[in-house]
Amino acid sequence: MIQTDMLIIGAGPTGLFTVFEAGLLQMKCHLIDALPIPGGQCSEIYPKKPIYDIPAYPEILAGDLVDKLMEQIKPFTPGFTLGERAETLEKQEDGSFIVTTNEGTKHHAKVVVIAGGLGSFEPRKPPISNIADFEGRGVEYMIKEPELYRDKKVVIAGGGDSALDWTIYLADLASDLYLVHRRRAFRGALDSVEKVAELAERGRVKLITDAQVVELHGKTQLQGVVVKHKAADRENSHIEADHFVPLFGLAPKLGPLGNWGLEIENNAIKVNNALDYQTNIPGVFAIGDVNAYPGKLKLILSGFHEAAVMCQFAYTILHPGRRFNLKYTTVGGVKGFDGTVKEAKKAVVKKIG
Repeated sequence: MIQTDMLIIGAGPTGLFTVFEAGLLQMKCHLIDALPIPGGQCSEIYPKKPIYDIPAYPEILAGDLVDKLMEQIKPFTPGFTLGERAETLEKQEDGSFIVTTNEGTKHHAKVVVIAGGLGSFEPRKPPISNIADFEGRGVEYMIKEPELYRDKKVVIAGGGDSALDWTIYLADLASDLYLVHRRRAFRGALDSVEKVAELAERGRVKLITDAQVVELHGKTQLQGVVVKHKAADRENSHIEADHFVPLFGLAPKLGPLGNWGLEIENNAIKVNNALDYQTNIPGVFAIGDVNAYPGKLKLILSGFHEAAVMCQFAYTILHPGRRFNLKYTTVGGVKGFDGTVKEAKKAVVKKIG
């Protein structure tokens, strides 16, 4: 069983920044996320999308923001359970919680923080009648272990950043690689589109546009796919394939969190925003896009603010009766769990008038 002070459900920007704020108070954090990498939507759906409302950054790519957040929390050595979904919440006699994932991984903490953005994410599946028969047998909706595709015949479907990025990555791993998109134009970043076009010219990728995968074939494992072309004069293409990876994005759902006894309003979790962003279950907080309260703004910077406030109150649960003094990081620096301090310049404030 994984033991931690604060268990964070969701490793998106708000969840990652929570590690920093908790770390300043010397609270150890562990994060659970159904996605295989930290960063939430910023990493999985639009890593190259520019964001304009992060303080001090006139413009920053979503993926770069995640990289900066990971760098910021490095001194606090958080733990991660990735590629697993938080399934059940059990309150213990001492007020602590055990959260178990869909893979059976158990986590024990005194404080649980739900920072799951819009909830857990379910892959958008193409309308292929027998696709469920091949899930885990050649059909994957996200790529967790790239080495799985080494020297394999792989068909990727999709036209966004995720499909383009993984096509570029797998071009040097797969023996045969196809990218199928139902339109001619791609939605992803221009530089990624250009790289895929270059790979296609070199014969590393077989690019099929104005088409979509409509059938899957195989016995116990996937053996091939059928591609239907929009052009009326073109017959269906039959492609041998060991793997089919449809990357059509992720649909947000509250998922198992909806069964935890939390007060829900419009598919979001109600919290006490006048004090600490705590839910109706003492010791369970909700911050970021997943929560609801009057005047709520679904912005990353709002989640950052909620994380900072919430951590102050979470500290009192972990250390009842102990007082803490809020210190500016410009004065105290950032002390990691290894005892070292990252020195910061002292702030000199002159009182005017």
